[in-house]
Amino acid sequence: MLVRAGYIRQLAAGLYSYLPLAHRSLRKIEQILREEMDAIGGQEMCMPVVHPAELWQSSGRWYEIGDEMGRLTDRRGRDLVLAMTHEEVVTNLCKTEIKSYRQLPQMVYHMQTKFRDELRARGGLIRVREFVMKDSYTLDVDLAGLQKQYQAHYDAYYRIGARVGLSLVAVQSDPGMMGGKIAHEFMYVTPIGEDSLAICEETGYASNLDVATFRKKPDDNGAPQPLTRVHTPGQSTIAMVAAYCGVSTRQTAKMVFYMGDFGPEPPPKLIAAVVRGDLEVNELQVRYKVGAQAIRVAEADEIEAAGCVPGYASPRNIDHDRAIVIVDDLVATSSNLVMGANERDYHFTGANYGRDFEADIVAPIALAYDGAPDPIAGRPLKIVRGVELGNIFQLGTRYSDSMGAAYTDEKGTEHPIVMGSYGIGVGRTLACVAEEYSDDYGMDLPISVAPYHVILISLGRTGKVREKAEALYDALCKAGVEVLYDDRDASPGVKFADADLRGMPLRCTISARSLKRGGIEFGRRRSKQLEIVTLDQAVTRIQAAIQTCFDELAQHLDDLPTWATHVQDPAEAAVSWPEKVQRPHRESAGLAECG
Repeated sequence: MLVRAGYIRQLAAGLYSYLPLAHRSLRKIEQILREEMDAIGGQEMCMPVVHPAELWQSSGRWYEIGDEMGRLTDRRGRDLVLAMTHEEVVTNLCKTEIKSYRQLPQMVYHMQTKFRDELRARGGLIRVREFVMKDSYTLDVDLAGLQKQYQAHYDAYYRIGARVGLSLVAVQSDPGMMGGKIAHEFMYVTPIGEDSLAICEETGYASNLDVATFRKKPDDNGAPQPLTRVHTPGQSTIAMVAAYCGVSTRQTAKMVFYMGDFGPEPPPKLIAAVVRGDLEVNELQVRYKVGAQAIRVAEADEIEAAGCVPGYASPRNIDHDRAIVIVDDLVATSSNLVMGANERDYHFTGANYGRDFEADIVAPIALAYDGAPDPIAGRPLKIVRGVELGNIFQLGTRYSDSMGAAYTDEKGTEHPIVMGSYGIGVGRTLACVAEEYSDDYGMDLPISVAPYHVILISLGRTGKVREKAEALYDALCKAGVEVLYDDRDASPGVKFADADLRGMPLRCTISARSLKRGGIEFGRRRSKQLEIVTLDQAVTRIQAAIQTCFDELAQHLDDLPTWATHVQDPAEAAVSWPEKVQRPHRESAGLAECG
């Protein structure tokens, strides 16, 4: 839609040029971000796109991040990094600029180009390689200060979403390459989303599926039965063996194999993950629990090297020197399971953890599923798709410790600076708004994001119609109205179709017919009901309609979720599931002093 409407043009995979319409919309989004960051005490700055590799090496991320990092060398052979984010640069500034507790707290932000060499750039502006992000950073003396600034960002991100006309949902998330312990993603829920979310509208629980938890209750399969080897010819899937043995898939266990990369020194090692047969493995949790830097699906020969038979694998006779066995806690508390016997065409029945097989690690590694009981009240979870619009991270001292950024307290004792990081993608925001506010004919963008407030269409090439259109255009410009004037030598059908496509929320048309009826035709892009407004009242009427559009965005402002009212336990990230709420342009409260 953005391509058809003349907003963007693709240069290469994940690389886009932003044409004048998109540029205006992006600047408006940036201004909303700027005002909301200023309102919570932020100070705007700008940091470089190209970084010395030494900074990323000192934080450790040079070695942790793979091919998505843009690495290059200058003419002197020095390694450089194309900025993926700016934690290292901010931390380096802390080392030179902050010495005393009197200089804290602080909050800085910028809007800068980033580069991530995505394996598969897709979804238009949803996942690109080069993009502009607003990222802000908070600096505090202790965890209490970090939490205060984190909560301020949490609330501000909901306001930002409302101001651009999007209803967001804050979900607990994986800190990933950013580090730290607590993180939230702000999601726009949509079927086109590339992230899976587990939400419960009844309790307000919301989490990225990768870190979602759910209540588990072991099935009562009776007292432990003897372990029995059963001939199961050709029954190599969970569904097949369950039917063959006359049990539910809930009474089976399955093994999923991965190869784990544990860093430059230790060689890769097989990981055998065991979950109940009706559930799936949460790969992220497996990686975290075994301490691997990365995992991939294992090949058959790698599985066989540990003494396992693909399709009939079992943790019972596995070589623990060659494999790490990690068992889901639900399997460890369930009795009389059916599982592989590590022999082709054979399974065990009556398998019980502790007596018949053991694990190196027992941990919750099962993936949450649609209908799973949520961790707050056991109500059903719903799995939906979403686009990550923004994220916030409590970094703690992850960077200040590794890079030596410290302050001295009242007694002269040195402490690491406590940090937070917060980002929103500007282009991705535009993409989500376009997705939300589109129909079969084009876009109907919110007044706060649309490139222009109103489109003026002249259906007369010469004479009185053209004269009146030119006069109205001049009057609107002098009144400060953002107006796009379509004076092309094109047919009415082409002009109306392009107006529908490009998304300006208000439209006025001057034609011989409208003048005969008393003035201009005026109305909403989405409305079929147009009114005739006299020329002498046109500017006032258009200004009033613009204000009405902003007022409509503002009407649910007081109902937005906040940290104080909707998050009781950060670890659970229980939040409200908001209605469609929208927020207008709002003046900044000004730049708060820091330190």
